[in-house]
Amino acid sequence: MENPTPQITPSFEGTERYVATDDLKLAVNAALVLQRPLLIKGEPGTGKTMLAEEVARALGRKLLQWHIKSSTKAQQGLYEYDAVSRLRDSQLGDPKVADISQYIVPGVLWQAFVSDEPVVVLIDEIDKADIEFPNDLLRELDQMAFHVYETRQTIAAKHRPLVIITSNNEKELPDAFLRRCFFHFIRFPDRETLKSIVDVHFPNVSADVLRAALDTFYALREAPGLKKKPSTSEFLDWLRLLLAQDLSANEIDAHNATSIPILAGALLKNEQDTQLLERLATMMRNTTRRAP
Repeated sequence: MENPTPQITPSFEGTERYVATDDLKLAVNAALVLQRPLLIKGEPGTGKTMLAEEVARALGRKLLQWHIKSSTKAQQGLYEYDAVSRLRDSQLGDPKVADISQYIVPGVLWQAFVSDEPVVVLIDEIDKADIEFPNDLLRELDQMAFHVYETRQTIAAKHRPLVIITSNNEKELPDAFLRRCFFHFIRFPDRETLKSIVDVHFPNVSADVLRAALDTFYALREAPGLKKKPSTSEFLDWLRLLLAQDLSANEIDAHNATSIPILAGALLKNEQDTQLLERLATMMRNTTRRAP
């Protein structure tokens, strides 16, 4: 097989809509140089999927997305043979049944391989699939080619796509698959990074309101025993609600000091965490009353 057409290696420096840390930019650019899939892990809501969208946008490439479910099979990313339609057409006497290629449905990787321009491929939440799913893609991602048995043709990449694979770490991925990827873990943003992210989405938020919101949010994430810590995307949703209600920093602080955060449904997503925060708030109120 001939190697895909060599390209001048582009680079990713972030975008005005996506705040990328230096180590994340290095990871994307390393995957571009090495021509290996970029495996991105991190908490849900830390911008893994959005990263692929913004990398494609920054590089001026088309984005092809493959969102994985528990029932997804690796073959679907290559192609599917629609045997049911062919059987139905044969029963109806349709002459196109003689051409089996009419019943081959290209998958995301097929579309990426035959593209006349380099593309970005997102394989989103690969850990949702069966444990054998990553192994079933090893050769295709390594060789950038696969065989279509029904038509006896080989589909080889014209240009090597940048493949970005996301995982929420719900299950371990096979070592053989990991060896073929460049890995990066998106750490939860610190306070300064989160402020930079807020500046992108809410450039006019007042410093006092943002300070109060960040104090509440990080205190909530540090609460002991929390089943699901709120994510970056949930914080942005919550901040949007605070701004829509035109709440002041004092109102946010006062509510947080005596009960669970105001509009907590944007941050807490199960009853156990809500009950835990209510108990902690009650304990704090009782301690305050007993204080001399």
